[in-house]
Amino acid sequence: MLKSTKRIFIAATLSAGAVMANPAYAVAAAYTPEGVCGAGFARVSDSSRPVKTSSGRVYGHVYLLYNRTTGYNCVTTIKTSFVGTGTYVSAWLETQTRRIKDEPVRTAVKQDDKSYRYYAGPVKLYARGYCVKYWGVIKPNGHDPQAATGGRNTWGNCG
Repeated sequence: MLKSTKRIFIAATLSAGAVMANPAYAVAAAYTPEGVCGAGFARVSDSSRPVKTSSGRVYGHVYLLYNRTTGYNCVTTIKTSFVGTGTYVSAWLETQTRRIKDEPVRTAVKQDDKSYRYYAGPVKLYARGYCVKYWGVIKPNGHDPQAATGGRNTWGNCG
């Protein structure tokens, strides 16, 4: 019985040591889409898309949230690779702003893109009663030549 308890203690200590030895990952795990977007925002259907390279390597996720009270959508791109290292990260949101019969849909676009250690965003636009598109990009600096992209580039989450 004592050996079993000792093994559990050692395993727990090693696990805690792994988190302590790599604090960037512990900090990144603290970021949630709801925390980035703020109070009142909740994930919608089709709210998460992987941000991945053409070869399928996932560098993070882009999230779409909505605030029912204010009518605003919010997008954030949160890294799962290269966490703690400044790399190009982008969060992009496009929303319809007006629909007129026999005319093209008018839109508004907002983007946050620069070198970030953990996430890009929040990007917020009013969209009550309109459809949205959203997209995220993560491009490492010198680690891998491929940019990772993901999101939805067709109209959705209307209303």
